[in-house]
Amino acid sequence: MRLAGDQGWLSVKAMTRGPARAEYEAAIAAADANEMLLTLCEGPVIEKWRHNVRHEGDEWEIDEFLGLNAGLVIAELELDSVQQQFLAPAWLGAEVTHDERYYNFSLSRHPYGRWPENRRSVP
Repeated sequence: MRLAGDQGWLSVKAMTRGPARAEYEAAIAAADANEMLLTLCEGPVIEKWRHNVRHEGDEWEIDEFLGLNAGLVIAELELDSVQQQFLAPAWLGAEVTHDERYYNFSLSRHPYGRWPENRRSVP
């Protein structure tokens, strides 16, 4: 469930590891999204600002986390296939695609702000 301004989104992602995961999204009324967040969703809500950034013709989604996950920033690029090549921006950090600690379901249970400093780096 996601709220973006005055629009709600019902999002479903497959619980699989790796760069390719099935994902579905449908627009819903913001009031319905808010009610579902309050009554159906477990754990703390993931709060973040999403920024869309174009680089070399690609549209990157940059998530700047807030609340208990403050300090974490993740960049995501949707590709047509796992073989698709792209030019990595100079500002891009370590690859965390395969690290489940960075998945939203993990961040709601184990917020980044509560990780020991030595666990915040990517192996």
